[in-house]
Amino acid sequence: MTEHNGREAWPPELTELLRGVDRLRRTGRYEEALSRMRQLVETYPRQARVLLEMGQTLGIWGRSPAEALPWFERVLEMAPGHATAQLYRALVLAQLGRHAEAVADFDALEARGRYRQALVLHMKRAESLEVLGRLADAERDWTLAIAEDPGNPWLLHQRATGRGKLGRLAEAVKDLTDALAASAKEGEPVDAELLRDRGVLRERMGDLTGARADFEAGLSALRQGDPPALVEDLRHRCQPGPRG
Repeated sequence: MTEHNGREAWPPELTELLRGVDRLRRTGRYEEALSRMRQLVETYPRQARVLLEMGQTLGIWGRSPAEALPWFERVLEMAPGHATAQLYRALVLAQLGRHAEAVADFDALEARGRYRQALVLHMKRAESLEVLGRLADAERDWTLAIAEDPGNPWLLHQRATGRGKLGRLAEAVKDLTDALAASAKEGEPVDAELLRDRGVLRERMGDLTGARADFEAGLSALRQGDPPALVEDLRHRCQPGPRG
C-alpha cells in the first residue's frame, strides 16, 4: 500500500468497519466493540484514525483514561499536531489529575487556532485551571465558553462560583440571576441550588433580606432527587436566628 508523509493511504473498507464499531458502542456492546478495535489496530497499526478510535473506545465508552492515553500519544507521534488527538489527550490527562499537562495541550490547540470544539476546550480548561488555583484564568475561560453557548445556565453557574471566589460578588449574583432567568425561559423547574448560591453571595454582600428570600424560595423549589446536603443546608439557612 502506498504511503503519504509516512502514513499508509486510507483503505476504503475501513470506513464501514469503524462505523460498525461505533454502532456497537452506541448500543451498549462495549466488549464486542473493544474486541473489534483490538483486531483493527493490529491490522492497521499506522492508521491514525484507527488508533484514535481505539483511544476513544477505551477513554469514552470504557471510561479508562489511563488505558486510552497511550493511544492518543501514538497518534501524536505519528501525526504531530493532530488536533483531535491533542484534544482527547488533554481530556484524559485532566481525568487522571495531570491538570498542568492538560492545560498545556489546551493552550497549544488554542495557539494554533486549529480546534473545532471551542466550547469543550474552554470549559474543560477552566476546570483544570480551577484545580491549579488559577482562578482568574479559569474565569476567563468560563466567559469564553459562555460566548460559545450564550445563556447556558450551567456555564453561568460555574462562572458565578469562580467570581465568588475572586470576590467579584455583584457579578456573580448577576450570573446566577441570568442563569435562573434562562432556565425559566426554557421551561425548566426553578433550581434550588442556584437560589441557595445566590443567597449565600447576597449574605456575603450584607443583603440579608435578599439572602433570606433566596433561601426560602430555594426551600420551596426543592424537588425529589435533590441532594440531601442541599436540602439540609437550605433548611438550616431558613431557620430563625444567627447561624454558627
